[in-house]
Amino acid sequence: MSGADARERRYSVRRPLAAFCAGAAVAVLGGLIGLGGAEFRLPLLIAVFELYPHRAVRINLLISLATLAVSAAVRLRFTDAASLAHVSTEIVAMLAGGVMAAWIGAGALARIPKRRIVAIIALLLAAIAMLLVVETIFAGSTAVALPQGQALRASVALGAGLIVGAVSSLLGVAGGELIIPILVFIFGVDIKTAGTASVLIATPVVLVGIARHFLTGHYRSRSMLAYLVLPMSAGSLVGAVAGGFAAAWMPGDVLRVVLAAVLVVSAVKLMVSSPRHEKV
Repeated sequence: MSGADARERRYSVRRPLAAFCAGAAVAVLGGLIGLGGAEFRLPLLIAVFELYPHRAVRINLLISLATLAVSAAVRLRFTDAASLAHVSTEIVAMLAGGVMAAWIGAGALARIPKRRIVAIIALLLAAIAMLLVVETIFAGSTAVALPQGQALRASVALGAGLIVGAVSSLLGVAGGELIIPILVFIFGVDIKTAGTASVLIATPVVLVGIARHFLTGHYRSRSMLAYLVLPMSAGSLVGAVAGGFAAAWMPGDVLRVVLAAVLVVSAVKLMVSSPRHEKV
């Protein structure tokens, strides 16, 4: 076994119960505000489970697929196909841009230096925090919705998809925190349809990123799959269901602002601290 193979397969942290609980807690919080929670999970993977930032992004992407699968199974079962048909152009264009950016971004991730990737992650987490606040303030507004010209809407959707795919590659997230506001604020889609469309767009984007990482030799650590990925994915599924039910009586707007502050704190800690990561 080469040195690179040995490093890729080594993972010494053995805390499956902690991984399950962390996955559940993050998914509950995400479910309360209608997100998968991957943006909150990434700092935990780096700081608590001692993952090198590049590997944390890849593992975050893998766990995001588990929450997406549940969301897709639930949403598509109760979705009116006609409502999606009205935004099919936007969905296809965003999907095309997202898949392209995810493939390129996943390949480029390994070439970004460690110090720089930490800074990029911190900045993106802070940007998502700002987006959560803006989304709370302007909830339901479609004042900047584009006109109905298909060429313009398709072009804007393609560009938006490229952004979503890039962020997915750099944070290991499904991208719902970007896709839903884009569909609501820019394309004037109602929030329920936007949530379902987000799953349709995000699932292929995440799958493409995972496929690229797999083809370049990652996800070969059996110990990591057993002690981190599987228990955290299981916890995420349980937490997503619990968060979805609790969302009916929790003050979502207040929680969004609180969680935005948590993201900002996480971003600052990533920038100023030097946690002990695994050397992979």
